Amino acid sequence: MAIDSGRLKGAIRSVPDFPKKGIVFRDITTLIRDPGLFKGAVDAVRDWCRDRGIDAVVCTESRGFIFGAAIAYALGAGVVPVRKKGKLPHETFAEEYELEYGIDALEIHRDALPAGSTVLIVDDLLATGGTAAATARLVKKLGAKIAGIVFVIELAFLNGREKLKGYDVHSLVRYASEGE
Repeated sequence: MAIDSGRLKGAIRSVPDFPKKGIVFRDITTLIRDPGLFKGAVDAVRDWCRDRGIDAVVCTESRGFIFGAAIAYALGAGVVPVRKKGKLPHETFAEEYELEYGIDALEIHRDALPAGSTVLIVDDLLATGGTAAATARLVKKLGAKIAGIVFVIELAFLNGREKLKGYDVHSLVRYASEGE
């Protein structure tokens, strides 16, 4: 099912000066509360990757879990969470990534994916690409293949795709400028 990206964009609330002055936060809670738009977004991703043989959807904390779990269900695939350091209870691999104000780390369970499995990485937002690139490195550490990386929202003006070169990247909604 094709979903009109204009309808999706219209349902995303823009919150100025959050979490700090000068940032426009793109809030998906207004999109996911609409059952038709939420279903349309999930179906659009399902259709985009239907023939890619996805075994698992790897989704990043925390809003990525919302879409990742629904997409995995639609594909008949498993769900693998990637979380902030110290949040997973078993043995993990960690991967650091840069933030504008420092360094953070993500973790995945060491037994989360069998080697050779095919995964789709899902998150709600592509900004600078650091989180997605770190997630891709974690997936590679487990020996899995990345069939694609999907975002609901892409802030294209931040050039996050640059850190994801070599991957098939797809977004449902793109913002060309922060003021858009």
